[in-house]
Amino acid sequence: MKNAGMFGSAGRASMVGLHLASGIFVGCLVGYWLDEWLGTSPWLKIIFFFLGIGAGFRNVYLDVRRLLADQAEEDAVSRNGGRSENNEGKPEAKS
Repeated sequence: MKNAGMFGSAGRASMVGLHLASGIFVGCLVGYWLDEWLGTSPWLKIIFFFLGIGAGFRNVYLDVRRLLADQAEEDAVSRNGGRSENNEGKPEAKS
């Protein structure tokens, strides 16, 4: 069972780079489309490129935060012998 958690974490971690690249790609695509539609080339491409970078880094931040929270929970469960702690610091059985 421990390997299943490891592979799940590895799969989520491998998505981090994809989320960064997809944010930039979508930003460039939207900028290109708007530039063609409005005839404002290259300004909207540049603006949406930087917005895509921001969106990509936001996605990476959220992914890493989720990975760290999952890892902290797994560490807490392993330290407590299979029990997790609730918000009040009291152990509760893991379901």
